[in-house]
Amino acid sequence: MTLPGFKPRPAFSTSFILFVLASFMLTHPQLDPIAFSIGPLSVRWYGLAYLLAFACFIILGNLRARRRPELGWNAQSVDDILFYGIFGVIIGARLGEVLFFQPAYYFAHPAEIFAIWNGGLSFHGGFLGVLVAMWIYGRRHGRGFWEITDFIAPMVPIGLAFGRIGNFINGELWGRPTSEALPWAMRYPWVDALPRHPSQLYQATAEGLLLFILLWWFASRPRPPQVVSGVFLVGYGMLRFIAEFFRNPDPGIFSRLGLGWTTAQWLCLPMIVIGIYLIIRVLLINSDRQQASLL
Repeated sequence: MTLPGFKPRPAFSTSFILFVLASFMLTHPQLDPIAFSIGPLSVRWYGLAYLLAFACFIILGNLRARRRPELGWNAQSVDDILFYGIFGVIIGARLGEVLFFQPAYYFAHPAEIFAIWNGGLSFHGGFLGVLVAMWIYGRRHGRGFWEITDFIAPMVPIGLAFGRIGNFINGELWGRPTSEALPWAMRYPWVDALPRHPSQLYQATAEGLLLFILLWWFASRPRPPQVVSGVFLVGYGMLRFIAEFFRNPDPGIFSRLGLGWTTAQWLCLPMIVIGIYLIIRVLLINSDRQQASLL
């Protein structure tokens, strides 16, 4: 029998449920950024991530060269591309951080520009640096720019995955605050007590693993020139653009342009536009050629 006006209390209050969820919430493991030391030399996890990325590039590049011999690449050319690419990615990534994200700080402390061991590498800067390096490589070895980028594009995402894992181990580039009800929400104790998205792992999965699978499959068959490069630009640009909604915003020169976009999202926009342009342009050219052949 229920008394008039009596409202039974729920078996578990909302606050109690949130307390239970918070008790089981993940906490960042706060790993030591130094993987191991040999005497005075310390090897960091982030450095190992770069080494793994370079090793995977060589392995995948040689595999791609063997499976697509008509492209005219070999083990020596893969090594040469990597050599140019290493300089391009490091110099470009550092300059990108300086110019796109923290120009005021670095112009006030110019000596810090060279202190790359303290962190601060921008993907978009590294991307531009690699493009310049590939242009120089092509000029010296008689290769077309798009011929090179179409070849290397499928090997890039797996390196990005290792880089994001390195970010996670270092405890940097954490995500935005989220609900305690999110099963994989994570606390970063040195930041605050709020549950946050583990955005580094999101990016490692999306921009790294998923984009690698897509590009490796797409490039396994003959494609018109520029299309593989276009798919990379659109794929990375869109996935990074989406990831920025879960990642804690970085300061940057474009963050005040409006729309609530981050600097990285503004930098992704031209990637997406250029990628779409390349794909559509090639499709239209091939369509015109097919129609001409029927006349």
